[in-house]
Amino acid sequence: MPATATFIGNATVLLRIGDFTLLTDPAFGPAGSRVSLGHGLWTKRLRDPVLGPLDGLDLDAMLLSHLHGDHFDRAARRRLDPALPIITTPQAERRLRRHFPAVRGLPTWESHEWTRGDQRLRVTAVPGRHGPGIADLLLPDVMGSVVEFTVAGQRGLTLYITGDTLCLPRLAEIPRRFGEIDAMLIHLGGTRVLGLLVTMDDSQGTRLARLIGAGRTIPVHYDDYKVMKSPLSRFLERASREGVRGVQPIGRGETVELPS
Repeated sequence: MPATATFIGNATVLLRIGDFTLLTDPAFGPAGSRVSLGHGLWTKRLRDPVLGPLDGLDLDAMLLSHLHGDHFDRAARRRLDPALPIITTPQAERRLRRHFPAVRGLPTWESHEWTRGDQRLRVTAVPGRHGPGIADLLLPDVMGSVVEFTVAGQRGLTLYITGDTLCLPRLAEIPRRFGEIDAMLIHLGGTRVLGLLVTMDDSQGTRLARLIGAGRTIPVHYDDYKVMKSPLSRFLERASREGVRGVQPIGRGETVELPS
């Protein structure tokens, strides 16, 4: 069964996996728009998303790693169907359920699945931590997602989506629990808020790529907003220097096949 990822911008990726279609972390505002980071902090978008691939789509669900303005902005809330199922954190569920009644918050290591004929798609919430030390208490709860696709009980694809996490030792539990990770969407950017690193930079991203050992590592979330300080080129150079294999950059509007 074919599986593809189309990069829309920032952390927004369209996933077509067998007969299922998922959207991650939708932010549809144009360049120049501002989004809230909470606690009175704002950032400006620098690059336009590529929305054409979304036209006319019938989505099965949205995966929302956390509730920040650069991951679910006002433009996306206006465009998306309020009845769309959303898989997210329990904290985000509490804030969204009034306007998105099909939202479901998953505690860490819990799963939700869909079946269609002999195809099964399962999403499991995995650990994430947005900020260092006690600063994390001021930031939204974050989850990563592991998406598993099977056909007639046979393994098709295991995809890890990091969410806006820092590189943590406990993330080593992911390959221990799920076995081989075929592909990983890794959130980078070295985002800094009030001087604190709150998303992985090139050093942490390379460390996580080695820790997970995915067959293919696809970088996203690295240059859309002013708070992002670590460019993609820095990650690509470090990953190459340190012998990380399978890194595959993806351009906006570009579609890549996922191993399945």
